[in-house]
Amino acid sequence: MRAVIVDDEELARAVIREMLGAFPDIEIAAECANGFEAVKAVAETRPDLLFLDIQMPKLDGFEVLELIDVPGGHSPAVIFCTAYDQYAMRAFDAHAVDYLLKPFGAERFRAAVERARARLGEGSPRAAVLAAAARPPERHVQRIVVRDGTRVHVIPVDQLDYAVAQDDYVALHSGGKSHLKQQTIAGLASALDPARFVRIHRSAVVNLERVARIEPYTKDSRVAVLEDGTRLPVSRSGYARLLEAMGDSQGSSSSTR
Repeated sequence: MRAVIVDDEELARAVIREMLGAFPDIEIAAECANGFEAVKAVAETRPDLLFLDIQMPKLDGFEVLELIDVPGGHSPAVIFCTAYDQYAMRAFDAHAVDYLLKPFGAERFRAAVERARARLGEGSPRAAVLAAAARPPERHVQRIVVRDGTRVHVIPVDQLDYAVAQDDYVALHSGGKSHLKQQTIAGLASALDPARFVRIHRSAVVNLERVARIEPYTKDSRVAVLEDGTRLPVSRSGYARLLEAMGDSQGSSSSTR
């Protein structure tokens, strides 16, 4: 079995490395100090086990899982290693992954490894499913990560103008550039703050701050015209959501003045 250890703290990696010495059948394929290194290492080594910290600079553990997720591809068994049980316990309770709550001892470590070993025999869930199970539902993403070959793009949500569905992907438009991410438009919409982003059509989500005006298109349809001139279709239900969001936004603004 091959394992990859991901933690931004050298001491934490050393503890896992030492404890893995009790498992002669497990080879450490790579150690990573940040999420970017982890994405690269998983692609190159295709590990069976992934020991993954959650709170890390650059990319957190959830974002790493999103980026290593390949439909029909290799999915390692993931063991979260974290000091924040509000994340790990959700995943454990959902029977999606195991976790090690820092600081942990040898017995707890062995139990986690054996649990992961059993999961490998059953077939590991896809990484994105693990991320969704562990991420608190009330937590809206502050940035979106996109993998483009060996490169990783990080888009702060403040810079996201709009997104449009393209088959199994979404095209994320930011600052005049477009990035394709393998995700459904519904999944993206649920991850974004509904007070700032509105699904105006079954195929489009827009940043409320980028909407300049709404114009009629046909008798029963409308288009949203953005500040840069982009025109996006607005469905009947999307129009209602847009009006509601704009009303809430204006009410919030007026209340603070």
